[in-house]
Amino acid sequence: MWCVPAIDVLEGRGVRLLQGDYGRVTVYDEDPVARVRAFVEAGARRVHVVDLDAARGRGDNRGVIARMVRAAGEGVVVEVGGGVRTERDVEELLSVGAGALVVGTVLVRDPGRVERWVREYGRVFWAGIDARDGVVRVQGWEEEGGVEDVALAGRARDLGLCGVIYTNIARDGMLSGPDVEGAQRVGEAAGLPVVVSGGVGGVEDVRRVAAEGGRWVRGVILGKAVYEGRVDLPALFREFPQGDLVRLEGRMM
Repeated sequence: MWCVPAIDVLEGRGVRLLQGDYGRVTVYDEDPVARVRAFVEAGARRVHVVDLDAARGRGDNRGVIARMVRAAGEGVVVEVGGGVRTERDVEELLSVGAGALVVGTVLVRDPGRVERWVREYGRVFWAGIDARDGVVRVQGWEEEGGVEDVALAGRARDLGLCGVIYTNIARDGMLSGPDVEGAQRVGEAAGLPVVVSGGVGGVEDVRRVAAEGGRWVRGVILGKAVYEGRVDLPALFREFPQGDLVRLEGRMM
């Protein structure tokens, strides 16, 4: 069971949005680099980073992300999403040591580009499928993508992606429990490992995912529950040892 703590970066600070709404921002970290160090010290083997500025197409936080990757150190996978839409984005993020890249908007709008990236850079890409009522949202969740989540999941499989990070936007930041059923549907459609994001309110939600996730749902992303003190990360990692399960990617050489 992968337990992946998350850091969303907006204007250089670590924040959380409520249901993806940029008008409802809570700042948790003036220095997200320090937060990465704390996650690793707690036992994290993988960290999920979202560049919220890049996701909206309004600048980026590449410099901060580079420092976050360095702070994570060897043996920790830093996966980065938000605004990964051009070859330059891919090369910049891989060059600073990102171990995995999450593609969402470009996967919807230009799947052929993603297919070329997989051929060129190898298995470093995950599908970011963010949906409301089963319909995918793109461009920082501000626009409708015009495709259902299960259809996009099938596309991810055909393109050779590593897996899916699935978010039910209505659950995001609500601490009301993750959408395990939706994640299962997406997993069945993709035939790939799924990490479910959004709604985790405590360790019982993680246990539920482990018990009910079925064949494909393999992990959870933890955000607000960690920041609000609802999850003891060292205890969680003792209960769900991470080992080598958190590394699926392989770079082309």
